[in-house]
Amino acid sequence: MARPLTLHFWPTPNGWKVSIALEEMGLPYEMRPVNIHRGDQFDPAFLAISPNNRMPAITDPEGPDGKPVSVFESGAILLYLGRKSGRFLGATERDRIAVEDWLMWQMGGVGPMAGQAHHFLTYAPSLDPPQDLPYAKDRYRREVGRLYGVLNRRLEGREFVAGDFLSVADFALWPWVRNWERQEQTLDDKPNLRRWLDALALRPAFVRGLAVGSDLRGSLTTDRKAQEILFRQR
Repeated sequence: MARPLTLHFWPTPNGWKVSIALEEMGLPYEMRPVNIHRGDQFDPAFLAISPNNRMPAITDPEGPDGKPVSVFESGAILLYLGRKSGRFLGATERDRIAVEDWLMWQMGGVGPMAGQAHHFLTYAPSLDPPQDLPYAKDRYRREVGRLYGVLNRRLEGREFVAGDFLSVADFALWPWVRNWERQEQTLDDKPNLRRWLDALALRPAFVRGLAVGSDLRGSLTTDRKAQEILFRQR
């Protein structure tokens, strides 16, 4: 029996990318919380795995040549797990190109822009003193809307992002896009995006992956210590 991977995790969209992937792939794993609200990401033991003090990260006791390996950055983790499982990367080179296109698009676009929208729309106004910045709110709200328009058009006539097959690109995008209401977006003009979101939400592995760490998450709008750690970078 394969030894389980360790998932270094906190319940955020980037963390859920990997928990969903592990559930879909059927790979055994153990979740190890990294409480980013209390500064666990700065622990030297974690920094040895994830030098940029960001989670998620994984450690695999049965890496290349049967030797342990650690992987950080959620996109790199998804590609590693896809190769390890032999699933969700596409069957042909053209498939793989599409998967990598849309995975990198998520990493470079949707994740950073939606993350900034979350910050300026929800968290910054709750700081002490409040940072209610109309320009920043409008900028990131508009950019997320533009990106979701791109994704809606991509999903026209396609069941999944890369084509007619589920892939790591879907795992990467869905945890961010599902928060469209928090990002002050509308799906009224994006029927393909709504259909994709709803269909994936019904998959049992997505349900299980999203439930990982559900009892850990606190409120960043009221937790002053967490705000100091996360937003003012001690």
